[in-house]
Amino acid sequence: MSEPRLEDIGDYNTLKGEKKKIVWIVIIIGLLIGLIYSIVYRYYGNVDDSIQTNDIIKIVPNSKTLPVR
Repeated sequence: MSEPRLEDIGDYNTLKGEKKKIVWIVIIIGLLIGLIYSIVYRYYGNVDDSIQTNDIIKIVPNSKTLPVR
């Protein structure tokens, strides 16, 4: 089995029909998710009740020092 080539793809130059509709649906859904995220971030992005800690982190563990479960 060989790798697919661009010359073998039927819609290489232009998308038509169902594939074009799917591409537009994905673009519109991405824009809607971005819009919802920006609206939510505008109203809930600033947290005023955060807890301040004064603990100093002396050692940052890496993946080799963490216990395996």
